Amino acid sequence: MSLDLDARQRAMLAEMGITVWAPSPVPPAAAQAAPVPPAPPAVPAPVRASTIQAPPPGAAGVPQATTPAAPRSAAPVQPPPAAPAAGVRTPETNGPVLRLHAPQPLYPQADPAATPTELGSGWLVVGESLSPDAPLSGDAGKLLDNMLRAMRLHRHPRTHFSAVERAAPGTTEGPEDAAGSLQTAIATLRPAMVLVLGLPAARAVLGSREPLGRLRATAHQLPDGTPAVVTYDPAYLLRAPEAKAAAWADLCRALAHVRAASAPGSPATGH
Repeated sequence: MSLDLDARQRAMLAEMGITVWAPSPVPPAAAQAAPVPPAPPAVPAPVRASTIQAPPPGAAGVPQATTPAAPRSAAPVQPPPAAPAAGVRTPETNGPVLRLHAPQPLYPQADPAATPTELGSGWLVVGESLSPDAPLSGDAGKLLDNMLRAMRLHRHPRTHFSAVERAAPGTTEGPEDAAGSLQTAIATLRPAMVLVLGLPAARAVLGSREPLGRLRATAHQLPDGTPAVVTYDPAYLLRAPEAKAAAWADLCRALAHVRAASAPGSPATGH
């Protein structure tokens, strides 16, 4: 045990004959050279979430958040086309307005006594014509005349032609009027066959929206029972001579139908 005594206390003890033993004092240099043990690491106090504050924007060493770029769209999306309102006529669904001219005889000078019996009671030819009052004129009319003569229809006085005309825009006369005119002509003429030339004529006679190729390959019968055959019109055959063979096959099919219906013992003749 050591006593921390000052100089006065030491002098009093010496006079009393008491010797005090104490370690020699350490020089200041030695005291400074003595190593100082390291302090224990400080334990950080827990930090509450409410005390955390975000650093100000642009502070040194603090990364700035970047706004992600908007994704690029591949292509703008177009809205679907609006459906046509009810009652709106479109060319795809309604087509041109057609008008049917009154039928006129093509060979009125033909001798009824020399008419071949296999041609039946008469023929009604329906097609477009640049000259409705003279359907056998012009290049298309001459080709039509050759077609009918090849069928020997020039020997039948009851061979009639009814021209189909495409009405001008704004015309109130429509396909229903063409159908009514056709019914009147058939009721008056009572033909054994209706020969339909071209797609506009097929529209007027049959009221169908099928393509011409499909109409040619199908046997048709009008509401009153009159048969009808569809083929190419002469104007098209002038532009496409390679189709003449197919047109001739259609004409032969129409002749064969009338011949079979006119034969003795057939239901049409009643013999």
